[in-house]
Amino acid sequence: MTKIKDLFQKKNSKVLNVYCTAGYPQLDSTLKVMKALQENGADLIELGMPYSDPLADGPVIQHSSTIALANGMTIKTLFEQLKDSRREINVPVILMGYMNPVLQYGFEKFCADAASVGVDGLILPDLPEYEFETEYGAIIMKYGLDFIFLVTPETSEERIKKLDSLSTGFIYAVSSSSTTGSDKNMTDVNAYLQRLKSYGLKNPVLVGFGIKDKTTFETACAHANGAIIGTAYIKALENSKDVEKTTKEFLNHVLR
Repeated sequence: MTKIKDLFQKKNSKVLNVYCTAGYPQLDSTLKVMKALQENGADLIELGMPYSDPLADGPVIQHSSTIALANGMTIKTLFEQLKDSRREINVPVILMGYMNPVLQYGFEKFCADAASVGVDGLILPDLPEYEFETEYGAIIMKYGLDFIFLVTPETSEERIKKLDSLSTGFIYAVSSSSTTGSDKNMTDVNAYLQRLKSYGLKNPVLVGFGIKDKTTFETACAHANGAIIGTAYIKALENSKDVEKTTKEFLNHVLR
């Protein structure tokens, strides 16, 4: 059983996944941030691999990517940083990024190296379903990695069920078709999540985009297994002099 499946067996509601950009705010911040998240209530860590053209990301996460790249973060550097991370990090870790740098690194080598440093799953928003089915899915499975597809309010029921059949770990329910970090009408989000719930999907559902505090977290969790916070946490880190203190305060604000 994968770490992600194990998590959802033990905890089926109010699961908190927090996104952070690898190599941000400093090149050597990655593990400090991961430890602070784990110690203060994050159930899952979604590590963003910085990329110069992150299509789905809003300005805050794009900016954090730009800084991380300027700091010298690369996939190779990230794997070096994660090499001994499992001595201290017990929660599931997901890598989120885009296909271009992964293909440049070498797709199979990427999956092999990710698995070898303790990564549990991947989110690659621009990997098309057809290519996943015909080429990449088998490689991902070969290395025991979960793969998470994204769905939006505009995704048809047929396609949602298809992506659910291909996904392992969970389904990432994007709360609207805008970029990360923009405000959402939570009434519309509720209707969308209730619709997803009615499909009887095999995977748990985590909601992302627009989750930023206790109210939005709890609203998202009313009709899903949990939620994903990204932009609000990256913003909190932006001017932080103390990652541990900032993370503790931020997660207290969300969870308590």
